[in-house]
Amino acid sequence: MLYGEYKIVSVLEDHAVLPPFKGSTIRGFFGHAFKAVVCALKRQECKGCLLRQQCAYYRVFETPAELVGGGASPPHPFVLEPPLSEQTDLPKGADFPCSLLLFGEANRLLPYFVYAFDRMGERGIGRRIDGKRPALKLQTVSAAGQVIYSAADGMLEQPGPERLDLSELARETPHASKITVILETPLRVQHRGQYQAELPFHVLVRAALRRVSSLCAHYGDGEPALDYRGLVAHAADIQVDNADLDWCAFRRYSNRQEQEMMMGGIIGYVTYRGDLSDYLPVLRFCEKVHLGKASTFGLGKIRLHVDEEG
Repeated sequence: MLYGEYKIVSVLEDHAVLPPFKGSTIRGFFGHAFKAVVCALKRQECKGCLLRQQCAYYRVFETPAELVGGGASPPHPFVLEPPLSEQTDLPKGADFPCSLLLFGEANRLLPYFVYAFDRMGERGIGRRIDGKRPALKLQTVSAAGQVIYSAADGMLEQPGPERLDLSELARETPHASKITVILETPLRVQHRGQYQAELPFHVLVRAALRRVSSLCAHYGDGEPALDYRGLVAHAADIQVDNADLDWCAFRRYSNRQEQEMMMGGIIGYVTYRGDLSDYLPVLRFCEKVHLGKASTFGLGKIRLHVDEEG
């Protein structure tokens, strides 16, 4: 699967008050800016639009199954990673770093994403202060440590995305009998229809397999040839060695439902012990792409620490 990770740095041009977890706020304002940038028929509903099959907004935000081979609705081909800082009162002049992850052919739409991020900053984000929303000034976009866009010249150098491949990750994977999974942003995973406040290994594996198979099926070379049943069955043998998890609740405003919603997920870390080698490629993949519900606005960001000795 083609995979691009783009670091975006902006500067606040006004004092801002934002929630501790900023992903939902960024995702909402960014979506409006993206549609304003690319939509040819203003105020037209996407569903009835004649141009929808060629529209970048329709492909990215509506992500219809008809455009990616039918079947179940595919995951969105992007993730917006907000600043990890929980600071809510942000002064004028403060840096505002984000990351953008793109999957598959969405990498070809990078110029639209960059321009939309610039427009979002001009329009402002968050709640109004003294009658206006705080503005952001886009400074740079980087990929693989190299600046590919600078506000100084306004030019974008579009790099080739990398390939995220399970078989390559498997070749790089050491033997491991102990790993720690660090949940850097709230993780929302369900098991038997219920959101989980704990994370037994089989629940983590089920969520990871769903994420990997869905992304690869829609934006890669097809669903990977994994022993899904075997991996889930053997996951029951993996023990929780240590854990420090909390349920993190927060509010978000849904433009689609026109109401404020309470959301939450688990945050902290879990250490697992057992024969983990077969699971590491899948977990390394998810370390890159997030997992769980609402990953598009940055939930489900994980980081692995692998103890090769165990």
